[in-house]
Amino acid sequence: MHLSGRKYASDTQPWTQRQRIVLLTLISANLAVFAAQLLLETDQPGFVRDYLGISDRGVRDAYAWQFVTAMFLHNGPWHLLGNMLVLYFLGRDLELILGQRHFLYLYLAGAISGELGHLFLMPPDTVLLAASGGVAAVVVAYATLLPDLELTGTKFFMVPLHLKAKHLAYGVIALALVLVCVERTGTVSHSACLGGCAAGWLYAHLLGFGQPSFFQRFLRQHRAKAERYAHMSIEQLMSEEIDPLLEKISRYGIDSLTRAERRNLTRARERIVEKAQSE
Repeated sequence: MHLSGRKYASDTQPWTQRQRIVLLTLISANLAVFAAQLLLETDQPGFVRDYLGISDRGVRDAYAWQFVTAMFLHNGPWHLLGNMLVLYFLGRDLELILGQRHFLYLYLAGAISGELGHLFLMPPDTVLLAASGGVAAVVVAYATLLPDLELTGTKFFMVPLHLKAKHLAYGVIALALVLVCVERTGTVSHSACLGGCAAGWLYAHLLGFGQPSFFQRFLRQHRAKAERYAHMSIEQLMSEEIDPLLEKISRYGIDSLTRAERRNLTRARERIVEKAQSE
């Protein structure tokens, strides 16, 4: 089941089609690049590996174009077919939710992060065909937005098999981790998945989707504390911020204060002075 399976009124169909422009453009670009890749491999074997796929050697030799060319390269027709099916079935919903601009940014962020992840995780002699990075970002972003949406509800050997979006994302991450540890030589494509997954998760959270991360919760708590602190009166500052610290000093001495408590005491004193001057 997916959102795109819903029926729309006739007057909304043109709007829905316009929202898939980026998705269809990305799929067309991948297909066109794969056709060109096959022609180059037939005419000049090894050219794609040496000059278009991203590698540590290429980065050191300043082949900057590899960051662009590698993100559309596939490691064979089955790799292309799998990526395009996942991109289409998940991307058509995701583009509607995020909009064209953010969907494009998500895909590109996943592709670039996948390339950087490869350079960081894999040996320098491996070459990456990095098309899976953008697709992995789409998978994880989809799972972040709609984690419990069932993608399938079929029966496998008479046993109901229900695959949710979050389970697909978990499977992609687990498979990528295994392959990164096992397959670490030659021309690869799997090492782009981990960076792509990280980019998809981060981009979805930056847009406000998914469960708040530890960092987001920390920022919210810090912001709420700062707002509360700004609205406290002089009496509240004295009773809640300064008096407990003064009592601690009277009992155990000034050296008993931690660095954070010293900062709080200084900040509270400065805040009282500001309030007194403004009044």
